[in-house]
Amino acid sequence: MNQPIERMTPAAHPARVGQGTAVEQSRAVAEVQAAIVVAQNCPRDINAAIAEMRQSCTQPFLAERAFFRYSRGQGTITGASVHLARELARCWGNIQYGLVEMRRDDEFGQSEMQAFAWDVEKNSRNSSTFIVPHKRDQKGGPKQLTDMRDIYENNANNGARRVREAIFAILPPWFVEEAKQLCSKTLQDGGGKPLPQRIADAIRAFEGIGITQDRIETKLGRPSGKWTEFDVAQLLVAFQSVQRGEVTADEEFPLPRVTVDEIAQQAGKPQPAAAGESAGWPAAAQPGSGARA
Repeated sequence: MNQPIERMTPAAHPARVGQGTAVEQSRAVAEVQAAIVVAQNCPRDINAAIAEMRQSCTQPFLAERAFFRYSRGQGTITGASVHLARELARCWGNIQYGLVEMRRDDEFGQSEMQAFAWDVEKNSRNSSTFIVPHKRDQKGGPKQLTDMRDIYENNANNGARRVREAIFAILPPWFVEEAKQLCSKTLQDGGGKPLPQRIADAIRAFEGIGITQDRIETKLGRPSGKWTEFDVAQLLVAFQSVQRGEVTADEEFPLPRVTVDEIAQQAGKPQPAAAGESAGWPAAAQPGSGARA
């Protein structure tokens, strides 16, 4: 017995296209055609691109933002950041990349996004289409986003990772690897500062965000007097990642664990007043404590 075929209702679409949209569509087509013509008439100079990449990677401003760190499970993921990817795309030349919000569905709380990178000269393109839920992960479970700015920032943060991978997919691997090595070397050089000064600056910077020296020493497994240039470079990457919110301070520098015996032992002793704790001021806020008010 034949069953009636159900017809699917087509997705809603705008009843008309505004003048601004029509102009933008025409401009986009003309821009793509012009980019192809320019790329064919002005091919990249690979030697010049390499020289510009090497010059950029010696700049501390780029090197400090060239890597990321974030927690996953019991480990930490590290890699080259979107900041480095964008700079390498600029140096390589004749590359277009971007992030497009193709559709936003407020009913289901999600956005359909597309990230792409296109080598116009070689006609090599990489793109990915993905769904970004309007949610933000936090302790206690994900939080639903309803504010327009929160949704925009959430989409941009999720899309940046896809843009990074799209750019790296069309760049020559040797070009990317050399850039990463040069940025690591720039971080280890520390702008020519002597190592003791860089160690002191690192400790002071971490104290400003509530991470004490002993937590850093526990993380590295040795006292500050034995830190190497590589240690300070890795600390700088960790500091930038904490500042950007890619990893929390407690995840990167876990607090020391206190055993039950230690708690019981301390409970049986009278607790002395902390040094400098007077007139209602906590010790952490006393002058000379190393913490910011």
